[in-house]
Amino acid sequence: MEICIIVGGLSLDAELNDTATARKVAEILPFAGPFDTWGDEIYFTIPVVSQLDESAKEEVEVGDIGYWPTGRAFCIFFGPTPVSPRGKIIPASAVNIIGRIIKDAPRLKEVIDREKVEIRARPAS
Repeated sequence: MEICIIVGGLSLDAELNDTATARKVAEILPFAGPFDTWGDEIYFTIPVVSQLDESAKEEVEVGDIGYWPTGRAFCIFFGPTPVSPRGKIIPASAVNIIGRIIKDAPRLKEVIDREKVEIRARPAS
């Protein structure tokens, strides 16, 4: 499923994977609300409950979108977190990889001081 992530004036195209957790996330869209940051990660609580699954990782890549079961959070990774050693991106704990930003994920650094994020399904073209 194609989605759009909007923070401030920045709009990024992304795709959700075809996993049980990603489908649960798709069911709650559109979603908008405040977000927090942890290094170069934007995260926010969503009304989804899921456990770690076969997609779970303890190291992620720039542009990965994760679901963090511990905090019931949607996570967008665009650089290192406070616990990341040089050259790696490490979440607070394992996350289910539910999708990926198609391009320009590091541009989220430009809007990290904004207060709200919006996630919505992209209309079929």
